Amino acid sequence: MPQPTIDLKIARVETLPVALPTLANFAVSGGSVARKGEPSVRVLVKVTADDGTFGWGEATPIPSWTYETLESIVTTVDRYLAPVAIGTPVWDFDQLTRKFDRAINRGFSIGMPLAKGAVDVALHDLLGKALGLPVYALLGGKRLDTIQLAWIVSVEGAGGAEASIAEGRERGYRAFKVKIGLHGEREDVRSVERVRAAAGDDAVLWVDANQGYTVDVALRVARDLERLNVAAFEQPLPSNDVDGLRRVRERSPIPVALDESLRHPTDLATFVKLGAIDIAIAKVQRNGGLTLSRRLCQYALDSGVRLMGSGLTDSDLGLAASLHLFAAFGIDTPVDLNGRQFVDSAYAGKTVHVDAGEARVPDRPGLGVDVDEEWVRAHRASGI
Repeated sequence: MPQPTIDLKIARVETLPVALPTLANFAVSGGSVARKGEPSVRVLVKVTADDGTFGWGEATPIPSWTYETLESIVTTVDRYLAPVAIGTPVWDFDQLTRKFDRAINRGFSIGMPLAKGAVDVALHDLLGKALGLPVYALLGGKRLDTIQLAWIVSVEGAGGAEASIAEGRERGYRAFKVKIGLHGEREDVRSVERVRAAAGDDAVLWVDANQGYTVDVALRVARDLERLNVAAFEQPLPSNDVDGLRRVRERSPIPVALDESLRHPTDLATFVKLGAIDIAIAKVQRNGGLTLSRRLCQYALDSGVRLMGSGLTDSDLGLAASLHLFAAFGIDTPVDLNGRQFVDSAYAGKTVHVDAGEARVPDRPGLGVDVDEEWVRAHRASGI
């Protein structure tokens, strides 16, 4: 991006792991993500410029979903990313990305995206504050004022799906995403049947297997779900099974959406060239921050690939970052930003307004989230 009329450089990068209250249980095919009564740990990152202006970012360590842990995120930022970030102009996101890729090699796709993404988002927050602009302005503008959210259904036991849908509808949600791949294909299909019956025919509904199936199972499930008006079949196969995903996409009656497969924009390019994708899921943390997410979204639009949005059970910092990105690219289908459903962002003061399943895109400078730093430092996660 062109250099703004601002001469600030990164002076400090700090990691602050915090333990947030967990509101409800949440599981994917790879394992548990959150358990009520146990803390949900997030790594907050504070980036400070040489004039004292600062910004905040967030990383969500979920070993059952990605290889990054609390410990690896903290040590990666502290020992490898922070040293190369210091001295970088706060407006030069591309230079920072290149430095990060030299410090932690990209490997096959992208290296340590959650750690890199937390610093990148914090820098966007910082620059927005320094310029007096909301982050969406740094990404090209705002096409939407509000973003419709989806309620997540990830439950076990008889009546669980119905109870979850009832809670979501009571809160005003009109779109639902069902986690499958947890119990076997027959029970998965029955779960979606119960969700459709409880949600009604007019509700937007899609499913996410989180890499839980093989090709033959995915195709059988897709055929069974076609009659339930499922809008998308998200990540049916392991992320690196490119040929398998191509075969599923060719034969599935439901559009195939990819999430875990798209860690870097070049991954999307591969799937587009091979005809293995219908819908690209934009996810800020998975892509290593807003810089690479912007590139991925633009490539999807240029390639005629539909965009949907998702998060990583983010607290309010991650929620805000995603809203700015989705508003900038006009993602007007319901998105999976489920942090408010499962985690209490106890550190956040004035923050994102969510009502009746819709989130308002913040208009204040930066991300638009006030962080109570005193609370953050008083609730540092132990053991790191």
